[in-house]
Amino acid sequence: MKNFWILGIVLLFWACKISTGLTQVVAVDYSSYKEDLSGTLPEFPDYKQALQEVTPALPTSSQEVDAVLEQKLRKNYDKVKAEPYFSGFTVLVYSGVDRNEAFKTKDALSVLFPDLSPEMQYQQPRYLVKVGSYGFKIEAQPVYYQLKTQFPASRIIQDRFLRKEYTTSTPSNAQGQN
Repeated sequence: MKNFWILGIVLLFWACKISTGLTQVVAVDYSSYKEDLSGTLPEFPDYKQALQEVTPALPTSSQEVDAVLEQKLRKNYDKVKAEPYFSGFTVLVYSGVDRNEAFKTKDALSVLFPDLSPEMQYQQPRYLVKVGSYGFKIEAQPVYYQLKTQFPASRIIQDRFLRKEYTTSTPSNAQGQN
């Protein structure tokens, strides 16, 4: 058994000696290497000339600046007014699947806060009781704090509203939908 260990160690040293003797480091001389990549590189135009072509002439007086600004504002205003919906905020008083509870909440709102006009919506599978349509969240906060005393689950949410100009009048004999 002892002979096997000695033989194994001798073979290990012999294998290490053979492997170190085979490796040789060859130095490669790259000083004469040349490569021309100019044919494959993209060409960019002179940025100063391109900037002058793109930059419009600036108005020279404040009246001209005001006219340009007024024109841009009018264009933006017309674009926004052409859309039938606007984004805003509303106070959500009730959200749940119980229809009777939604009606009770709406009735309680009408009794406790007669100046507010609550509306009920059905978005399957839940009923929503909302109050108000505000353009900014800060406008909804006074109503929210007022409602929070009686309805602790109230919260301000984002919503989309149909503009008054786009609401269609319903005929007097029209049947209401549920």
